[in-house]
Amino acid sequence: MHSLIIRNGTIVDGSGGDPYVADLGIAHGRIAEIGPNLPPGQQEIDATGLLVTPGFVDVHTHYDAQATWSSRLSPSTWNGVTTALLGNCGVGFAPCHPDRHDMLVQLMEGVEDIPEVVLTEGLPWNWSTFPEFMDALESRQYDADIAVQVPHAALRVYVMGQRGADREPATAADRAAMAALTREGIAAGALGFSTSRTLNHRTSDGKHIPTLRAEEAELAEIAEAMGDGWVQIVSDFDDPEAEFALFERVAQHSGRPVTLTLLQSDSRPDGWRALLHRIAEANAAGLRITGQVRSRPTSVLLGFELSQNPFMRRPSYKAIEALPFPERLRRLRDPAFRAQLLSEEFQGGKRARRVMRWDRLFPLGDPPDYEPPADRSIQAMADRQNRTPDEVAYDLLLENDGRGILYLPTTNFAAGNLDVVHDMIAHPDTLIGLGDGGAHVGLMCDATATSYTLTHWTRDRPRGGLFSVPFIVKRLTRDNAVAIGLHDRGLLQPGLKADIAILDYDRLALRSPEIVYDLPAGGKRLVQRTDGFVATIVSGEIVYRNGEATGALPGRLVRGARGQKTQPGAATEHLPHGEGQ
Repeated sequence: MHSLIIRNGTIVDGSGGDPYVADLGIAHGRIAEIGPNLPPGQQEIDATGLLVTPGFVDVHTHYDAQATWSSRLSPSTWNGVTTALLGNCGVGFAPCHPDRHDMLVQLMEGVEDIPEVVLTEGLPWNWSTFPEFMDALESRQYDADIAVQVPHAALRVYVMGQRGADREPATAADRAAMAALTREGIAAGALGFSTSRTLNHRTSDGKHIPTLRAEEAELAEIAEAMGDGWVQIVSDFDDPEAEFALFERVAQHSGRPVTLTLLQSDSRPDGWRALLHRIAEANAAGLRITGQVRSRPTSVLLGFELSQNPFMRRPSYKAIEALPFPERLRRLRDPAFRAQLLSEEFQGGKRARRVMRWDRLFPLGDPPDYEPPADRSIQAMADRQNRTPDEVAYDLLLENDGRGILYLPTTNFAAGNLDVVHDMIAHPDTLIGLGDGGAHVGLMCDATATSYTLTHWTRDRPRGGLFSVPFIVKRLTRDNAVAIGLHDRGLLQPGLKADIAILDYDRLALRSPEIVYDLPAGGKRLVQRTDGFVATIVSGEIVYRNGEATGALPGRLVRGARGQKTQPGAATEHLPHGEGQ
């Protein structure tokens, strides 16, 4: 008898093929059978009229800290994610010498907007080496499977100490040590190596990330030592041709797949097209390079309860910003205080002033609108109301008991729409990722990009092209699973892992983000729920029903092909690499 039968669901199997109605039987954590009229199971879910899809595979998260203190990878797991890849962008917490904890905390606080006090109180630091970090994760239980990558910045600090943090060139001995540590991590089952070359990534005291200008010899020696897994890179591409040529050589000499962050910037609105063209050329020549894309703009959310707002650099606001939110809100509601604040000048440079780009600031709304028309901007509203933009913004932020949210798209929105994102998603050399779950906890909540991709790009987009449901499901499941070498999931097929989402497609809708104070030390973070998830299943066990946790925690650390451990019957296993790796 099957442990679970999903009865009469519309199967969207992750292959991109046409949906069909069938029963799906699960036994021993695997899909045992798909077909009509399966015999009764120990437990059944009536999925009549519902979509049954593979669980979503999120290849770009930052739950490295959260996974050490929490069993739940929310909000990703509230949005159908059943496998999450950690350790992106070259940042993480292993390997790390005991006397250098502060260096990695400061790095993660700056790059990923996770407060120092949260990390200091929350991280158990029951590891030093990267394999020990993996063992610490393996000892825990989760509401989704997790996998990890070896982060370059942590390697540099571990091997080079302050020299690495100061971005000094690595010596031959430094390079050899980093390569050996990476090889050790891959041998323990890490699915890749990650690095960052963007000016946007800085420590909490404003210093550039240790890996910013790492030399080709350093990257090449590390990649060539891997033997398995992919190389994940984020770069500004300030010199696009030279930078891409470097990554191309790394891919060629190492034989490893490379995935690059691909975004549209306002300063070079067509740069992404040139980069994608170069990726296609490289792949035609036999390399394996993908552009990792976001299904909506990179954005900043602004609010009086959040990390940033349009008034944060005015003297009166600076005087109250440290107050508890209820007291701060009381002051903000005072008419005299409002008048004083609005009369003051914003104090800050060009980058800080982006929070006052009134023509690119929008009320987020509920349900949130991530592709708003120009006539919904703060500037357009102010023009219609014959008011100043800061007056309009101030009053909008006071709505919902001071929890109003403004939306500032920063990439993928140069033309005021998401047409370029449509083209990115459609391209065969891209992957959908960059949700950043677990990071930027007071600035954004893009872990819901999985749900958004399915709702916006197959059903809700009011202007421009759409995709079919089977195509988008394949992009969120099988394509991502194969790209990171996990061939046992992402497809509904007998013998594969029973990671499944059951969706009420007509009711699927994102809610507005909200602040909760559930991090260590009472730290705050933005979370976002989505209606319409009837059930989420990991290894055959129901972890969520109608958005509520069941208490089941079958998720485990997944080790790659070279992992030297296995736990029979658990998610930690030797996984074959082949297609996509």
